[in-house]
Amino acid sequence: MSCDRFKKSFAVDPSLSAKLFDLLEITFPGISSAAECGRKLGASWEAASTPFIRFDDDQATTHVGVVEIPMQIMGQRVTVGGIHAVATRQGFRRRGYYREVMNEVLEYCDQIYETLVLTTSQPEFYLPFGFRVVEEHIFKVKCSSTGSIDGWRTLDFADVEDLTLLHRLLETRVPVSNIVGVVEEKAVFLVNEGSRPLYYAKDLDAIACMEIEDTRLHLFDLVTTQIYPLQKILDRIPQPIEEVLIYFSPELLNVKNVQAFPYVIDEAVLMVRGKFAAEEQKFMLPRSARC
Repeated sequence: MSCDRFKKSFAVDPSLSAKLFDLLEITFPGISSAAECGRKLGASWEAASTPFIRFDDDQATTHVGVVEIPMQIMGQRVTVGGIHAVATRQGFRRRGYYREVMNEVLEYCDQIYETLVLTTSQPEFYLPFGFRVVEEHIFKVKCSSTGSIDGWRTLDFADVEDLTLLHRLLETRVPVSNIVGVVEEKAVFLVNEGSRPLYYAKDLDAIACMEIEDTRLHLFDLVTTQIYPLQKILDRIPQPIEEVLIYFSPELLNVKNVQAFPYVIDEAVLMVRGKFAAEEQKFMLPRSARC
């Protein structure tokens, strides 16, 4: 079998994107608008993803995409391959199409990456291909904070200055954790987070992916050139916060009495193939980097 039987190129075939999203929208409703959001924010799906697609006549029937995710794992910079947007059209399942495409994807990836990651609610589809489930954790911190400054504002992506600062920080960010963190990645971040509110603190020059629910802060990611203590984040929230849930390893946040609990975010487990130095650690792959 030739290595490039299913590997396609968006650059070579301008009609490929429409054919792919015709398939993906059935399996992942709303994915087209998320991808369009990423494009508008300056990071296109087509530039970031290498598509492997099986066609039946002119109809895309199976797709497996590969994106590149620069990460920091146990203090080491690693370029990881991310498997994403895996789909087979109804009516073409149980014919071995997915297996054929995935085999070619792995043949391609094994020449480039030592580590592959994906997140899924159906791990049984990936176990036969050498992927394994890696347990993740959420981190809880009790606190009693009423910030004195209204220091976080919502970024406005219609404002070119806000868009420019988002790109600057994504390009220059430090990893949110040295156990598992992401650096210099835009496309997955903007598809995942671009339609959600992002908050900016000017004096910290930091962007936070966070949500407040009553007196509980959910902290999903920080995009900044230095990681600040959690208290500095809380000081800029002028309302009572009694508990913080942190969705990444918080060892850089200068917090005490952290409790870690096994946790599955958005019903999708993390799966890994190949080397993964953080396997025995307590961590979570940030929401912004999950594919």
